[in-house]
This record gives sequence, structure tokens and C-alpha cells, in this order.
Amino acid sequence: MSKSAAEQVVNSVFSAIAEAMKSGDKVALAGFGTFSTADRAAREGRNPQSGETITIPAKKVVKFKAGSKLTNSVK
Repeated sequence: MSKSAAEQVVNSVFSAIAEAMKSGDKVALAGFGTFSTADRAAREGRNPQSGETITIPAKKVVKFKAGSKLTNSVK
């Protein structure tokens, strides 16, 4: 497989994962892991330079939980 064809395949897989996560679905790759999203609530933080209190807005974050085969291959 050529480098450009492999790049197209990888990019299409990543875009499919991103589209599924945008719609709120979990994406599980057997033996590798599960991608999901979670809502992070707004919270107060501090500006480290001035010490001033700031509000950090709520946002949606990406989570990844490694599968058992991936975890065992790293040990």
C-alpha cells in the first residue's frame, strides 16, 4: 500500500471516530480501547500570575479507556 493510500485510510478512520463522537456515540475498537465524550462543568480557577479568580467555562472533553490487549502489550 502506498503512503498516500495509507494516509487516506487513517484520516478516514479518524474522521469517522470524530463524527461519531460529535453525535454523542462511544467508539469501541476491540482490543485497543474506547473513545467517549463527557461534559465538564464550569468551575472557578486562578490566574497563576496575578492570583485573580477566573471562571473556567463548561466544555465537552474526549475520554479514552485503553483495552486489555493494549494495556497488556505495554507492560
